[in-house]
Amino acid sequence: MSNILTETEVADKTTNPDWRRRYALYLAVTDLGVLLWVVFGVQIAWFGADAADVKFRDTAMPLMVNYTVVSMVIISGWMAMLHIYGTRDSRVLGTGSAEYKNLATASLHLFALVALGAYLFQVDVARGYILIALPLGVFALLLWRWLWRQWLAVQRRRGRYSSQVLLVGSPTTAAHIATELHDRSEAGYRVVGACVPDRSTGTWLGDTAVPVLGDLDAIQAVLERTGADTVVITSSDELPPARIRELSWSLEPGRQHLVVAPSLTDIGGPRIHTRPVSGLPLIHVETPRYEGRKLFAKRAFDVVAASIIMLLLSPVLAGIALAVRVSTPGPMLFRQDRVGINGRHFSMLKFRSMVIDAEVRLDALQSQSRVEGNSVMFKMKNDPRVTPIGRFLRRFSLDELPQLMNVFLGSMSLVGPRPPLEREVNEYENHVHRRFLVKPGITGLWQVSGRSNLSWTDTVRLDLYYVENWSTIGDIVILWRTAKAVVGRDGAY
Repeated sequence: MSNILTETEVADKTTNPDWRRRYALYLAVTDLGVLLWVVFGVQIAWFGADAADVKFRDTAMPLMVNYTVVSMVIISGWMAMLHIYGTRDSRVLGTGSAEYKNLATASLHLFALVALGAYLFQVDVARGYILIALPLGVFALLLWRWLWRQWLAVQRRRGRYSSQVLLVGSPTTAAHIATELHDRSEAGYRVVGACVPDRSTGTWLGDTAVPVLGDLDAIQAVLERTGADTVVITSSDELPPARIRELSWSLEPGRQHLVVAPSLTDIGGPRIHTRPVSGLPLIHVETPRYEGRKLFAKRAFDVVAASIIMLLLSPVLAGIALAVRVSTPGPMLFRQDRVGINGRHFSMLKFRSMVIDAEVRLDALQSQSRVEGNSVMFKMKNDPRVTPIGRFLRRFSLDELPQLMNVFLGSMSLVGPRPPLEREVNEYENHVHRRFLVKPGITGLWQVSGRSNLSWTDTVRLDLYYVENWSTIGDIVILWRTAKAVVGRDGAY
């Protein structure tokens, strides 16, 4: 595994200055530059090159303050709020939406204070100046934070700007957590090794490249030897509560951290709530709900978005339909029976990209060796049944556009699990049927995470993760990632 470091590499990396402070400094410098550009840019655009004055009303003597001073106060307050709300805290950097939420919240609260101060002290601040600076500043900050996040993800894949992790627990759970952290390197956890009971030092955990560096009595010695700054407890059966408490006390405050990894996986953050009860950190996991306002919001979003997209793309749809009709014999549209929400069948629409006897020729291709697809879904990179125009349509997923009508009529959603064939459903294990709790989608986590390059296990995991954790914001993120995946064309056959 590429996310495992030797002890020499760990020691070399941890002799460098603290990456958390260094990266926070990079963000602070960028934030300051963005705010200077936005706030003073808005001031010049609104008042011109000659700085205007802001007036204080109802004072014994008229008091005038230059807008340059006001801009400096706003920028200083904005920087302070970004710090107070923890937008540069290492715990929110790299993954998740907390960084962006904290940034937006800090900005809104700052301007709420500005508005309150202007009212209380009777200050005539130009409304246009404020109303332009706020949204423009938030947008610019979010854009630069997103760019920094892309850079950070690249650095973390190279082993930099990451916490150095020592896994503590059973061999099975340690190997599992190591695999999960490896698959999500952008989260910033890079495994050094593990301390497990009843295992000789120098061995490896199963098929992973995680070295066993000691038993449970050697945790402190291994931390000192490797320079690891994060201890992840993968299972607590081997460590009684008193032992875990003593371990937390022994860690160096501010530099070493303790993380307890529960056995739960593929659970979205909004469903998890921690509640301390009598000193016990109880983790509450909300049951997924598929009703009420969330369901109404999803349907409303589908109808409005599908209508707008079909209207905007109507010339493209007409052009594709004509090209398919005149290039090869057969109908423009291909209708196929698929299984949708609650196991109900529906007719899915696509632009025809194959010859008209494609289904008849499928059996002859099933036995051919191929690296694409998986044991359940048939995919072939150079499928001989695909027409020349169909190959182009598939490369850019244009053959899927008629499914917008399925969305409008209610049998599909813009975002959801892939709609399966009946023969695929017959091969499902019982737990896979949970994907029918929501409508199938034109796009989804499967489509934006590798499509035909994924194994069946990964396909199921992504679909079920979506079913368990779907939200409107999540759908918007997937639609954005879909546009990037279509341009990249990876896994589109």
